[in-house]
Amino acid sequence: MKQFASIFFAAVLGSVFTIAAYRWLGNDDVSKTQYVNGTPITKVAYSFNENGEAVPLDFTTTAEKVTKAVVHIRSTQKQSTRENQQPFDPFREFFGTPSPQGRGSQPSQSTGSGVIINADGYIVTNNHVVKDADIVEVTLNDNRSFNAEVVGIDPDTDLAVLKVKETNLPFLAFVDSDQAKVGQWVLAVGNPFNLNSTVTAGIISAKGRNIGIVNREGITEKGSTAIESFIQTDAAINPGNSGGALVDLNGGLLGINTAIASPTGSYSGYGFAVPSGIVSKIVEDIIKFGVVQRGWLGVSVASVNKDLAKQYDLDIIEGAYVSGFAEKSAAKDAGIKEGDVVIKLDNTSIKSSTALTEYIGLKRPGDKVEVTVNRRGKEMKYTVTLIGRNGNTEIIKPEERSSLVALGIELEEIDTKVLKQLDLENGVRVKSLGNGKLARYTEMREGFIITRVNDTEVKSVKEFNEELKNKKAGDLVILSGTYDDFPREFNYAFRM
Repeated sequence: MKQFASIFFAAVLGSVFTIAAYRWLGNDDVSKTQYVNGTPITKVAYSFNENGEAVPLDFTTTAEKVTKAVVHIRSTQKQSTRENQQPFDPFREFFGTPSPQGRGSQPSQSTGSGVIINADGYIVTNNHVVKDADIVEVTLNDNRSFNAEVVGIDPDTDLAVLKVKETNLPFLAFVDSDQAKVGQWVLAVGNPFNLNSTVTAGIISAKGRNIGIVNREGITEKGSTAIESFIQTDAAINPGNSGGALVDLNGGLLGINTAIASPTGSYSGYGFAVPSGIVSKIVEDIIKFGVVQRGWLGVSVASVNKDLAKQYDLDIIEGAYVSGFAEKSAAKDAGIKEGDVVIKLDNTSIKSSTALTEYIGLKRPGDKVEVTVNRRGKEMKYTVTLIGRNGNTEIIKPEERSSLVALGIELEEIDTKVLKQLDLENGVRVKSLGNGKLARYTEMREGFIITRVNDTEVKSVKEFNEELKNKKAGDLVILSGTYDDFPREFNYAFRM
């Protein structure tokens, strides 16, 4: 009993001394609240400015500025008419077989966010927010609504540019995402679950993330054409935030919120934004050229790590390993070989295949890039002139693709001898038919020869585009023509 009393007394005495010492040494921290410009601060509620002075961590000013430039987007699309479609039957019109077109067709809607990027009404959002939409409605922070024109899209980065007929709009300016740092405070602004002007805060968790979600339709046997180098953040991002803004604490646009990594489809701590470096280039191309101009090295690459280095007996564990070449390859023509490891592009170090894809993706056909490779321990430099998807250095003209992208078709000219054999005087052929208005709303098939747009004859792809350029949203368009294997006239109607 005496031993227990001694132990108890010693414990009490130690506690008294501890409390007394704490109050004596740290009295100011316990009993006083620190203020900066009249605002109370704590260790997690303040940061330091460039002068080393403590300043309150306050999001209110930034939030007020940014929400004015973030819009709500509602995309309306008629229900696909080709789902569960029967095989093409040219006799359906003769025998009155009901067409699947129009059966139970109901409009469907999706919502998202967008960011005004200049005062003249240009807005950037995600491609998946407006994909296949017939009507795109933009609602500003002050509740004004406008129908928007889709100026251009880029599935490879999941970005789209819209335009509304309004000026003097509040907008956000791009800042250099390359200068952003892991751990930096950011705000995500958008319209999750149709909750307008929602602001969440977090930090940049990582940079240069590739999660394999962009343009899966573009994946072929030659690999993916997507450019992914996301900024990862723990600021809460949910469905509806897509296309919204990721900004720094000055309100500068660091990225466009695009995706989440979640087992439930809702926020689980991981959000991803397309960095402003990529966004600004895509936007500039679409506005200036009407279509994205993307340079290509023409290589297949993989990120180097210790496992790959061991597999191929490499001397380094960082870089982009060249595993193969495209049929037309600017890199191969310049002297780069399979098995080389790209370690630098111009003056930028390359530590992964993602870094290489991002850097080259910001270039255009015809641009020259100095490529430094490690070849079995020896560094070598090559100057590569980038090419485009068409295999040359020419800039892609907007009239070659603008109208065709929305329709989902690729056209080709027809030789005059072939036209004569078909007893036709003019026409262009549908070389391929992909995801677009014609596939959704008509029963056109590949090989169709378009002879007229409404009542105007078309003799070339250029003339076809010119006709569609003059059409406005909602205008009825009738494409008339025939097939090689069924020479009678067909008419396919849809609305712009």
